[in-house]
Amino acid sequence: MPSPPSPTAHPAVPCIELDPTGQDHHGEAARLREAGPVVQVLLPGGIRAWAVTRYSHLAKLVRSPRVSKDWRNWNAIREGRVPADWPLSGMVKVNNMVTSDGLDHKRLRAPLETVFSGRHIATWKPRITALVEELLDELPAHAHPDTGVDLRQHLAYPVPMRIICDLLGVPEHWYADLRRLVDSTFRTNTTPAETAATQRKRDELLAELVTLRRTTPGDDLTSTLIAHQSAKPEAMSEEELQGTLWLLLTAGHETTLSLITNAVRALLTHPEQRQIAQAGDDEIWAQVVKETLRWDSPIGNFLARYPLTNMMLGGVTIPAGEAILAPYSLVNRDPDVFGPDADQFIIDRKPPKPHLAFGAGTHHCLGAQLARLEAEVTLQALFTRFLDLAPATDLRRLTPVPSLFSNAPTTLPVHLHPAAAP
Repeated sequence: MPSPPSPTAHPAVPCIELDPTGQDHHGEAARLREAGPVVQVLLPGGIRAWAVTRYSHLAKLVRSPRVSKDWRNWNAIREGRVPADWPLSGMVKVNNMVTSDGLDHKRLRAPLETVFSGRHIATWKPRITALVEELLDELPAHAHPDTGVDLRQHLAYPVPMRIICDLLGVPEHWYADLRRLVDSTFRTNTTPAETAATQRKRDELLAELVTLRRTTPGDDLTSTLIAHQSAKPEAMSEEELQGTLWLLLTAGHETTLSLITNAVRALLTHPEQRQIAQAGDDEIWAQVVKETLRWDSPIGNFLARYPLTNMMLGGVTIPAGEAILAPYSLVNRDPDVFGPDADQFIIDRKPPKPHLAFGAGTHHCLGAQLARLEAEVTLQALFTRFLDLAPATDLRRLTPVPSLFSNAPTTLPVHLHPAAAP
């Protein structure tokens, strides 16, 4: 006898199962767009959610006061249909400003706004530039005559990792463990045992970081947040403090890692766009970053928002308490907004239109300016230092990160001086 349908199944609306290994973000996005303006998606573990496939609908959704970011409003969690070791739990069931609404969101965001203001971020440019130049100096030592050098591992990863860890006062010998935990959190093909182990180790690392900076405070953001919490205990609970640190550590380097990787790959696979960039002034690199964020968003999908009341979008009523996926890979190539060439990488695209890679509204990514600055400095320095940079393999066929969230290849092999390569 067949099992009864899920309480959230809606037979009149197409339901598409998403690939937890993220093998084809853009192909999957195109299939979702063809299925209709609002569709259902099947997440790992048979968990259903909704997805809006039009830019206009998502832009409306992320700004609506009728929609919550608090996972406690998700029917599936309240009804016990989401197990604790669900592979996506580490991205959904966290307590920080990203999963908070209204006054709680303002309360948790407020202590960070000055640190991530445009004026303060600009002061980090010399530090970022020095780090990038140091890493570029080291690149030739990592190169192999046949396979080249992996720019993801030796450039795109260490730039944002060192910057965010420096900002938060994380000891350098923690980097490897931190990277493994973040990698496991963003992967969506993990086993229940791996998910549970990651969550346990994450909590241990965050508790240790807080203890370290409580006993030996420094000139870092973790120490500042701890002092803020001590002065105003009602401003941030211990769980929220650790959740905030985890948000900064993960979003502070995973997104930028993928952004830099995707931008280099885009330029190397579009020679005419690379020529425009290398012939341009400093401002052109900001355009490269902006177009990469649109054309190959580092976060392909993001969960979730939960309507507080029944919500009509695209002619479909999404019931209150259902989870809605934000498919950035999809809507940032919406031809209704970006034109018939939306699938093309064009760095001097005109007229410029805003993408949604960093969200919008009150939940617009707080670290967006830092991510853009890190990417702009890295790309300009790389393509200025290595004018003959070339792919070491077919960059269009690289293995992707196994994730519904992260949209980037696992490696980026290039030749720094291809004339010397066999």
